[in-house]
Formats: sequence, C-alpha cells, structure tokens
Amino acid sequence: MALKKNPKVDLKRKYKRVFETSLIVSLVVLIAAFKFFPKFEDENLKLDGPQELIQVTDVEATKQEAAPPPPPKPPIPIEAPSDDVLEDIEISETELDIDAVVDAPPPPQAKEEVEEVEPVFFVAVEEMPDPIGGIEGIQKKIVYPEIAKRAGVQGRVFVKAFVDENGNVNKVELIKGIGAGCDEAAMAAVQQTKFKPGKQRGKPVKVQVTVPVLFKLQ
Repeated sequence: MALKKNPKVDLKRKYKRVFETSLIVSLVVLIAAFKFFPKFEDENLKLDGPQELIQVTDVEATKQEAAPPPPPKPPIPIEAPSDDVLEDIEISETELDIDAVVDAPPPPQAKEEVEEVEPVFFVAVEEMPDPIGGIEGIQKKIVYPEIAKRAGVQGRVFVKAFVDENGNVNKVELIKGIGAGCDEAAMAAVQQTKFKPGKQRGKPVKVQVTVPVLFKLQ
C-alpha cells in the first residue's frame, strides 16, 4: 500500500495557488509603477566657471627652397697638335678593292687537354715495403715537440706512406694523430725515410704502407 502524505506537510498541494498569487501581485505592482511614475526627470547639471575662447591662427606652410646646383667642373685642357706634328703624319690610301678574292682564315686548332693520371699504389703485395733501419730508424728521426713535452702528450701516431718502386716516399697522409705537434713530427720523419721497395712477382711496384710512430716521454 502507498503511504498517504499528511496534507499539512505536503508542499506541492499549495504550489499552484502560490504561483498564481505571486504573478498577480507582480503585475499589479508593475502597472502601478507605470501609472504613478511615468517620467524620470534628470537633474540639470550646472557648470560653474567662465568659458575661455581659444583663438586658432592659421600658420602658412613654409616652402623649402632647393639648394642651387653645384657649379660645373672646369673642362680639362687638351693640348692640340701643332702644325709640325701634322706635317710628319702620312695618310695612306684606304680604297678597297671589291673584286679582290680574300682567303678565309684557317680554323682554330683545338688544344688537346692532357689529363694527368695519378700513379696507382698497391695496398697489399707479396713483399711489403720495409723502412731501412726499421722502425727504430724512424724513431731516431723524431723531434719531440716542446709543447707536447710540457703538456705531457704521449701516444702512437699512424702515418700512411706512399712508397714508389725506388723506395722513395712520394707523399704521406695522417691516419690517426695525437696532436700537440706530434702528428707533423711523425709525418716529417716518415717522409725522410728510405724504404726497401715492395715487390709483386719479383718486380718492384708502388705500394702504400701504414707506419706507426711512438711518442713516449722518458
């Protein structure tokens, strides 16, 4: 069974009547306001104090006169030839022979560009180049840089040497260095070293070989 609410505590019972009463009261108040207070007059504000008149004068725009152009530069005097010089000049005849046959000039000869072919150095051969005096001979040619000594720089520098068929070092390249002037000293020592040329099938050939150079403080 549904529970019945007590009519004394039921709020929805009088909701419609209260709403209609409130609406009627608000309409009566609005109509009375428009009837008894139709206009709202603003108070006129009075400004005390004299009024000042400001006179504005027209200022004529000034025209900037252009600066006069600079005077022309004086002409450079040119020495006219004297009569004695004109008498020594001989004017040759300039008549052209229209019927004369003129041979065409020979075509320009194309210059042959000679391409320089770089020598080919073997990487591995039967007999690799060997420095005369061994690695110890290269170490003796090393000049330890003073800056490397002061900084305590030590290590191993790897230099690639291009040895020709006569055992001479054509050029050197740095593979791995340690800096502080040691790289240049190692390359200079290898450049000055004479090698036993490398051989392939018993014939001397050009070979590139890697040379390690040790830098160690005593």
